[in-house]
Amino acid sequence: MFPGNKDDQQDLILSTVLQPMPSELQTPDPECPNGKVAPTMKVNRELAWRVAPTLFVSFRYAWAGVSYAFQTQRNFRIHVFLGAFALSLGGFLQLSAVEMAVIGLTVGAVLTMELLNTAIESVVDLTVKQNYHELAKIAKDCAAAAVLISAFASVGVASSLILPKLWVKVLLLLQATSL
Repeated sequence: MFPGNKDDQQDLILSTVLQPMPSELQTPDPECPNGKVAPTMKVNRELAWRVAPTLFVSFRYAWAGVSYAFQTQRNFRIHVFLGAFALSLGGFLQLSAVEMAVIGLTVGAVLTMELLNTAIESVVDLTVKQNYHELAKIAKDCAAAAVLISAFASVGVASSLILPKLWVKVLLLLQATSL
């Protein structure tokens, strides 16, 4: 990749990526004598493909990721619809604000895991291209397993919060129709 030995290559990479932070951004180190500034390093983002210049652009990039996952990943769409159903059912059953928050956070965790799974699979596919590699399989399988575990946990959380109140509503409905 680079000419020279491996140490020269690492020095070249580190010298281009890490640069000293400007002194006006450094904070005094209380453990240094006379309050002198301890040198810190800052990552040079000039090598990054695209850096968001504003917060709005950062959110637009994030939304592009969500949109991509929704359009291309069947399981992400399934999780979105099941999460929306669980939240809607919780609203219908008049769950408390804390119970709704727990369901919402659980749904968010599953969707986050699905996005991370998609990102990991994309990077692995980019790296190995059309070749089979056992480590690529392990990475993809572990990412998928993380989604599976979070999905199982979300089913447990939603079931423990929704099913008891749903069962009460169903029993009341059955009693009302039998009268």
